[in-house]
Amino acid sequence: MAQTGKYDTFCALHERPGAFVIPNAWDAGTARILTAMGYEALATTSAGLAFALGKRDSAAALTRDEVLANARAIAEATPLPVSADLENCFGRTPDECAQTIRMAAEFGLSGGSIEDASGDGAKPIFEFSHAVERAAGACEAAHSAGLLLTARADNFLYGRPDLDDTIRRLQAFAAAGADVLYAPGLRDLEAIRAVCAAVSKPVNVVMGLSGPAFSVAQLREAGVKRISVGGSFARAALGAFMRAAQEVKDHGTFTYAADALPDAKAASYMRTSSDRS
Repeated sequence: MAQTGKYDTFCALHERPGAFVIPNAWDAGTARILTAMGYEALATTSAGLAFALGKRDSAAALTRDEVLANARAIAEATPLPVSADLENCFGRTPDECAQTIRMAAEFGLSGGSIEDASGDGAKPIFEFSHAVERAAGACEAAHSAGLLLTARADNFLYGRPDLDDTIRRLQAFAAAGADVLYAPGLRDLEAIRAVCAAVSKPVNVVMGLSGPAFSVAQLREAGVKRISVGGSFARAALGAFMRAAQEVKDHGTFTYAADALPDAKAASYMRTSSDRS
């Protein structure tokens, strides 16, 4: 599917009734598996990439080139639309953010995100007006390039559980042109409902992290349009890896293999030298 077709498909997912799940792949192999399982769109995960590279998950630890190369590999591994986790767009200024968005579009992505987290431990969230200016720059670039832009308000991830300010930011991001709104870390369905009721754009909620585990049905009833899993699938895989390694180290047994994906099944998802699709 050509990039324009993927973008149109991605937009249509956000416009139809109900909610959909967009799981986060962390490499080409997991992208191919999730595609084969029948998901309709994929996202990348900076956390999953960071763990694979032996790094912390932060814009300071991951370079823009690393994030975009990973996103490109995932996009090339699937016919589905892919939305990239672009951290804080690797820039403090609107122009720097716009450049990251343009690069993401050039690499075959159908969507991308921008955070209002600054990376500064003393002031972890950009001041309101500056956050809106950055989002506006990213939105303008995204719309020119044919990329669906998700704008994040990260208050709750940085010890600032201010729902009113979070909603204010999301509303301002929507007015600046954001296509999807996202406030990770909301702790209950009441807060999620309040966000969904306060904005006119589709809302993304992440599941699989710490805190309550709401079902797709519960989130759909609350007004959520899109549900991602962040780095939780990657951490689930690492958890299975560690349990297997611990069993061998502590007990000298290999019963973990009974739950492992069979080699033939894993191979069936992967690209062969003659596969050009």
